[in-house]
Amino acid sequence: MAAQVVWKYRESAEEEPKEWATLVQFSNGKLTNSENVEFRLHKNINKNNPRKKNQLILSAETDRMTYIGNNFGLSALKCNSLCKYFVGVENISTGKMEVHNAQLFNMQPFFPGDSVAEEDTNEKQASYRDKVDSLIEAFGTVKQKHALNSRRMNRVGNETLQEAVAKAAENIIDKKGLSALTNEATQFESQERSVYLPPCHADAQKPEDVYKFEDLISTTEYQAIRPSCESLKISTAEEAEKLAQTGNYSSFVLESLKSLPHDEESRDHKIHCLFYLQILIRLHNLKKHEFKHKGSLGSDVADVVKVSLMKKFTVLTYNNGCVQNIMPISMKAKIVAFIIALALHINHFQIDLTYLQQDLKISVNRILDIARAMRLQVTKKKVNVPGGGAEDRKIATLSLPLALQSRVRGNKRKKMS
Repeated sequence: MAAQVVWKYRESAEEEPKEWATLVQFSNGKLTNSENVEFRLHKNINKNNPRKKNQLILSAETDRMTYIGNNFGLSALKCNSLCKYFVGVENISTGKMEVHNAQLFNMQPFFPGDSVAEEDTNEKQASYRDKVDSLIEAFGTVKQKHALNSRRMNRVGNETLQEAVAKAAENIIDKKGLSALTNEATQFESQERSVYLPPCHADAQKPEDVYKFEDLISTTEYQAIRPSCESLKISTAEEAEKLAQTGNYSSFVLESLKSLPHDEESRDHKIHCLFYLQILIRLHNLKKHEFKHKGSLGSDVADVVKVSLMKKFTVLTYNNGCVQNIMPISMKAKIVAFIIALALHINHFQIDLTYLQQDLKISVNRILDIARAMRLQVTKKKVNVPGGGAEDRKIATLSLPLALQSRVRGNKRKKMS
């Protein structure tokens, strides 16, 4: 008949983890001889913190190596918090078995110089770059060590510069005040944007004084284009058709020629403005390589006008040993703004932006942004087109008081979904 064994659970050991049975496993192999191993159990002495009072560290020392294991931190086994383990010890003489609480320790090799205590969770752990730098510092070549020292010096320099900038900013804020700095920044932004827009007189009493005509065309330019304007003096539908077939004039100019005033002086003035506006459209649509050619604006444009336009709407740059004129995006926006302002004078301060948008070969949003930055009121209007249909047109109107100022958006790349 088999012997009967009685189990007995030791409840007194439930509250003292250091009295629990200890089960260990070694991460780098199995322990073949336990007689030459000395185990020591260390308990956290911080009893005020309930989270630390049960923290234990188990050390195992052999002749060749020391092993460390703990029941807390990142290196602790997760099973200790998920499962409950017991160890039964049988007393052969009495036939009873005492059941003890048990916990598992994962023993890992310990090398001198390593920290036994777990880092505080609030402290930043060493990054991969810091570990690589430590290896370079210990075992790297001379070239690698020089590169490491240079990078560390640059990092120190950048930190010093950032501290100096931050301190200077704090001193300026303390001296001037945040509201004064905000006003200065707004004023500077307004001045910077005004460089790319025609001079605006927001306090003007009449629409024609908001963007003054003399700020758009100088007297010298106005006189210089007089001989070339003869080609636009048409009186019949046949002459208008021949002018359109040449391909030298935009749809806005051709459309405006259909409604010339009967008064000779007003008629000549409008023709001068339309010719100058056509020159601005040509300048805007020039390709990059066409700036090198002297006659790129056309043989009907006087040299005085060419020089003035290049000075006003291009930027000088030094490339391949020579000075060249280039037209960045900001200058193209400036030309569009001057074209809109001049078109307002031509068409009684209300223009169809759709014609200009198509002539300038820019997007609708681009020309709307510039028009709103010029404080124009933009509306939508349905217009009948040949063929019996209707399409939406963007109408810009200059009316007093001026609309609220809007920001000109940059040439941002479209985000791909």
